[in-house]
Amino acid sequence: MSSKWTGKSWGTLGDSITEAGGYQPLVQAELGFARVMNYGRSGCPMTAGGDRDYGATTHVGKEIDTTLDCVTIFAGVNDFRLDKPIGELGTDDIYTFYGAYASVIEDILTKNPACRLSLWTPLQRDKDQYDIFYVNAAGHRLSDYADAVVAIGRRYALPVLNLYAESGFTKLTMAHFTSDGLHPNETGHRRIADMVVPFLNRL
Repeated sequence: MSSKWTGKSWGTLGDSITEAGGYQPLVQAELGFARVMNYGRSGCPMTAGGDRDYGATTHVGKEIDTTLDCVTIFAGVNDFRLDKPIGELGTDDIYTFYGAYASVIEDILTKNPACRLSLWTPLQRDKDQYDIFYVNAAGHRLSDYADAVVAIGRRYALPVLNLYAESGFTKLTMAHFTSDGLHPNETGHRRIADMVVPFLNRL
């Protein structure tokens, strides 16, 4: 299948769901990307600080290839799990979710303004008591991080793939789409890819 992405390059930023490399080959096969760079870091949040700082997406995203045609950011579930404060939209404090996310967006687009950057919300989860109803130590539910991604996309005029609201991953379907209530299995990665392909094709 020929698409606008045939022969182009794609960089994927995110956590263990991205690092696993499950959805990327499926999307690549459909859209024809010539090169896919996986920058996922398992267990790491978007937000800086703490013992996972080495893999924080806000840091990793500033070291990626600056010639990529397409970059996707798929983060937030570990920020929820690690009690990262969301902060306020419009700040540059990388120790908050909003500030860390804005910082990496601005870095990527300053270095590579032609890049087609898109933001993906976290999926719902149901693992280790951290489900969609749980309120973390920062006072946030997982949906708050998903809503923050949507707000950031609006601020920077970036397309948002709302996997939290539209993927079909819920408490009712976790056993079908995941191995443990969090990490997608083969079927789950296929579902993600089935949403990503038309999403990237319309950009």
